[in-house]
Amino acid sequence: MRIQNEAALQQFGKRLADLLQPGDVLLLDGDLGAGKTSLTKGIAEGLGIDAPIKSPTFTIIREYQQGRLPLYHMDIYRLENGGADDLGLEEYFEGDGVSVVEWPEFLGQSLPEAYLMLHLVKDENDDDARHLSFDAVGERAQALLKQLDIPEE
Repeated sequence: MRIQNEAALQQFGKRLADLLQPGDVLLLDGDLGAGKTSLTKGIAEGLGIDAPIKSPTFTIIREYQQGRLPLYHMDIYRLENGGADDLGLEEYFEGDGVSVVEWPEFLGQSLPEAYLMLHLVKDENDDDARHLSFDAVGERAQALLKQLDIPEE
């Protein structure tokens, strides 16, 4: 799926947020500047969260409680040498909110059993555009992906 610009990426995040349920886990895969935090901003807006959304690079986890569902925004880049297993992330993944995880490759043993992985890749010819692809693991993630009704490219 091709996304034209940051505004369209946030709009997609809002559409995704409408479908989210407690315990949904979204893993955002992409290089620096691929749009992971911009997508999270759209998800937060779609959940009714009006707080500023910033990448939690140094705090690792930011919690936003004021929306339709709590949002747990995680950036685990700083755990590239390990340590995710000690954070108790499963309590977030199995909790009452939505977990959005940036840099999921560093989850190690903490990778949840079910999740929707969103791969964000910068367009080689257009600095503003992104390509979005998905991997759904588990019944709930597969149902979520089906609800999104992504057109084939």
